[in-house]
Amino acid sequence: MSGELQHLYEVLKYVQGFIYPNEIELRWSILIVLYPYITGLVAGAFILASLEKVFEVRDVRPTYRLALLTALAFLIGAPLPLLFHITHPLRGFEILLTPHTSSAMAVFGFVYLWYLMAILLIEIWLEYRKEIVAWSKETKGIKRVIYKILALGVSEVTEEAEEFDKRFGKFVAIVGIPSAVLLHGYVGFIFGSVKANPWWSSVIMPVIFLFSAMVSGIALVLFLYMIISYIRGEKPDIPCLDAMAKYLLYSIIIDFSLEMLDLGQRFYEAEEFFDMFTVLIKGKLFISLFIIQILIGAVIPMLILGYLRIFKTSDTTKRFWYFLTSLMVLVGIFATRWNVVIGGQLFSKSLRGLTIYKLQLIGREGVYIAIGVLLIPFFILLILLLILPPWKEEKKKIP
Repeated sequence: MSGELQHLYEVLKYVQGFIYPNEIELRWSILIVLYPYITGLVAGAFILASLEKVFEVRDVRPTYRLALLTALAFLIGAPLPLLFHITHPLRGFEILLTPHTSSAMAVFGFVYLWYLMAILLIEIWLEYRKEIVAWSKETKGIKRVIYKILALGVSEVTEEAEEFDKRFGKFVAIVGIPSAVLLHGYVGFIFGSVKANPWWSSVIMPVIFLFSAMVSGIALVLFLYMIISYIRGEKPDIPCLDAMAKYLLYSIIIDFSLEMLDLGQRFYEAEEFFDMFTVLIKGKLFISLFIIQILIGAVIPMLILGYLRIFKTSDTTKRFWYFLTSLMVLVGIFATRWNVVIGGQLFSKSLRGLTIYKLQLIGREGVYIAIGVLLIPFFILLILLLILPPWKEEKKKIP
């Protein structure tokens, strides 16, 4: 008991104002910050892929397969933050076996499985089926076994089958767009439906989550496309980069406008939590909100991308700024998730006090675990790229 009292004493040193006993320690940590962040990358990457498949934006064709594989890799890794966060991760599957309509997380399990099994896997298999059949005959060793399994017994792909794959693949992509919207919009719904928290209780929270997901997903694919191109000794396709940068700019403008609308509405209404709200954003969240999320993650990228669209610059200059902008956007969206998850918990239910979140380096909720969880989807993507390479033809090498 003395140890618990000592721990309580240490925690109480950070308490400001009036805090209820169950608010002394934040229940949702950096792992829960990663949960909406990773799911947002999934939805945004898939929507980018749909630009080519559904809306026939040919300029983004070089990134179509990469976007699909990126969405799959991060979708596989999406539940990992939750599994590491809960005390008994092996019991996580029970929300699928004993569903209940009143549980938002239980329903999300079905949304997740639908998007994984019925959308992403089918579309990727249809896109790669011809190559998988060819690879199952040309390769040797373990790869041949893998491709034989992936071929699902198909040994020949006729012209009629190819045409069917294209038509049915487009149908799956069309169905996948509202599914992707539902995937990440539902994450925003989970937070927006928590009425006890004034930071989360907003009707446009799912919409903000959705457009921020589009921003982060496009930025991630742009970032990965440039990295992979240079690793393979190729120059990234400028028309493709311009197209992705254009849609990234549009997404940032809409997302930034919605966030400012939500912030402006809170200032105008000035409800009972307003005083504590202003203390929070001017103090504990000032850097993460105004500097990282708004300035670095939105305003500066908008200025850079807008300048590159209006004024003519060299291809080398474009590649440099596109790469830097995508990185800034990814950092900014992470700050957005941080401000929602962590910032929302700094409120006291009494609305007269603030607590603090002390980020640890080690432990189940520490920085090292969070970095490891975030890197897992990249390792999954690396394996997918080795098995299902997204490039179809050789391009000119960099001199």
